[in-house]
Amino acid sequence: FCGRQTNRRLQRPLGIMAEKPTVGYIGMGIMGSAMAGRLIDAGYSVTVWNRSKEKCEPLEKKGAKVADSAQDLVETCDVVFSCTSDPASARAVVFGEKGVLAGIAKGKRYIDMSTVDEECVMEIAEAITASGGRFLEAPVSGSKGPALNGQLVILSAGEEALQKEVQPMLDILGKRTFFLGEAGCGARMKLVVNMVMGINMVALCEGLSVGQKAGLSGKDILEVIKEGAIASPMYGLKGPKMLEGDFAPNFPLKHQQKDVRLAVDMGDKVGQSMPLAAACNEAFKAARAAGKGDDDFSAVYATVSKP
Repeated sequence: FCGRQTNRRLQRPLGIMAEKPTVGYIGMGIMGSAMAGRLIDAGYSVTVWNRSKEKCEPLEKKGAKVADSAQDLVETCDVVFSCTSDPASARAVVFGEKGVLAGIAKGKRYIDMSTVDEECVMEIAEAITASGGRFLEAPVSGSKGPALNGQLVILSAGEEALQKEVQPMLDILGKRTFFLGEAGCGARMKLVVNMVMGINMVALCEGLSVGQKAGLSGKDILEVIKEGAIASPMYGLKGPKMLEGDFAPNFPLKHQQKDVRLAVDMGDKVGQSMPLAAACNEAFKAARAAGKGDDDFSAVYATVSKP
């Protein structure tokens, strides 16, 4: 079952990780590179690895070591974090040749921060623990800016003792950590959050589009929304950029569509009708088909607003 506990930058319990452990970070995308960078800035010895090695270069310049493989990274680090783009990549770095699993030994700690489905989490958790390792899932709510500034919301689940051990590092990465219960609960929560976010983004796109076609000013629409009950940080941040056509990626659209699709799949498994999420998924699929997959997820506006 999934339960709710939270931490707000807790004081480190006595005896837990009194000395900084060596840290490994796998996955140097927008989120992973930002989080690894914060750990380096906080004084941790960090080793990084990415399937495309050139993505490690900015972190190497900050002082990180670069491992030759995920296996080498796991073997040489006390704690390993991973943040990859989807279930396929999460599985690949664990089960692939010279992957994480090949380096796992008794007591090795693995924290997966990827946004994936529950089945992927359970498959990885079972493999890690069967090999003597320890597992925590910790997907995050937030995009590039919060990752750079340590303002993520961390949705952890799995081994609670491990969560408490690595909390000093999680405090560097996020403003709040939730411990949600057994492995899989973090994935479920993250899909719910990103599904709601995606639906709200498409709703804003439709509101701006129909309003402007009806003769209203897009800026006026945003101002009125800002003053009412449906005001939200996302609308305030994304709305003006959408009107300007600024879709520089903070959270790529292809990842948002993947998350909504996984949420719809979760609904199918538990027997929950999800017509809004299904329609939202189709909107993001259309934007991907139009070549917007690598743009910010707000680029769905470009396809929704077409005549």
